[in-house]
Amino acid sequence: MDIVGDVDAMKAQGHDVISLGAGEPSGGAPAAVNRAAAQLHNADGPVFNYTPSLGTQPLREAIAAHYRTWYDLEVDHESVTVMTGSSGAFVSSFIAAFDVGDRVGLARPGYPAYRNILRALDVEVVDLPAGIESNFRFDVEKLAEAHAEKPLDGLIVASPNNPTGTMVPRDDMRRIATWCAENGVRLVSDEIYHGITFGQDRGTSAWEFDRNAIVISSFSKYWGMPGWRLGWMLMPADLAPAVSGLAGSISLCPPAAGQYAATEAFSTEAYAESDAKVAEFARTRQLVLDNVDRLGWRHAAPADGAFYYYAQPAEKILQRYGNTVDYAAAVLEHAHVALIPGVDFDSVDGDQFIRVSFAARYEAVERAIERIVEFDSTIS
Repeated sequence: MDIVGDVDAMKAQGHDVISLGAGEPSGGAPAAVNRAAAQLHNADGPVFNYTPSLGTQPLREAIAAHYRTWYDLEVDHESVTVMTGSSGAFVSSFIAAFDVGDRVGLARPGYPAYRNILRALDVEVVDLPAGIESNFRFDVEKLAEAHAEKPLDGLIVASPNNPTGTMVPRDDMRRIATWCAENGVRLVSDEIYHGITFGQDRGTSAWEFDRNAIVISSFSKYWGMPGWRLGWMLMPADLAPAVSGLAGSISLCPPAAGQYAATEAFSTEAYAESDAKVAEFARTRQLVLDNVDRLGWRHAAPADGAFYYYAQPAEKILQRYGNTVDYAAAVLEHAHVALIPGVDFDSVDGDQFIRVSFAARYEAVERAIERIVEFDSTIS
């Protein structure tokens, strides 16, 4: 987010900056959602007072219906909690599920907010390496080994993963969920990138195998609505009282206007529009893959889903700069392209990796690649 701030500052100074940094889709919300929002905000629209703390019933019902549509899962709307983004869901669920001193396993590299929130709650974070040695895939055997060494209380799994884009195959998700249930480990499944996948299904939900798991999702990625700050959680029954109390205490309620408009995200029109954007992500992803040799990127993650490419820069780059923090700063300063160094995602090996977001438009990514290639050519 610091880099996002730097990009904004450079743009304010008149520079033409291309951001391959933030994980926010171009194009915005589906048209049906925007139309609904426009109608809500006209002169005859409603007064936006507080909604129920767990979200409006129509939106909760629409989310429950979404699980029938995508996963063939029957979900009671009472199990759905609408939150202020997935971030609100992470905070509430972590407080509800874990106590001070609990041990929670995380794949490394992984989304840094998990680690930051858990540490703020005095929960011990247990690294589960999922880097080059495992082709960036989560290893269930390593999970069992870590638990045998000292028992875990929780496990957070993201599929597709941020920053790598790797996915947990269906059989592996079944094994993880079953293992967690058998060993008394609370599974938290981050499913916010479901629907943005390449050459496979939309993603496997943990609730297909274990209703004691916490499932977290969001309107931010597949529907292109990051600034609307709307996410949701599927609550295990034993956590419902705590989550309900926390939701009312932390944010009172999710954004009211967004909730009313977001029901349209589950319309046939909005699904089709979002799928078309995923097809465009696939085209842009292929553009990146086609230019990997020119860029000299190595040891890349598979990028099965989401809109990220996680890789090591060319050897000459690391020899010149030593780490990707300084390299990314140089690319932003001289080539006016924003890349994200891997240090936030991996405190051990991340300074040797970069994350590229191809959520920007195809043409923007195409121009950014040319700028990076030109800049790198000046390094000997």
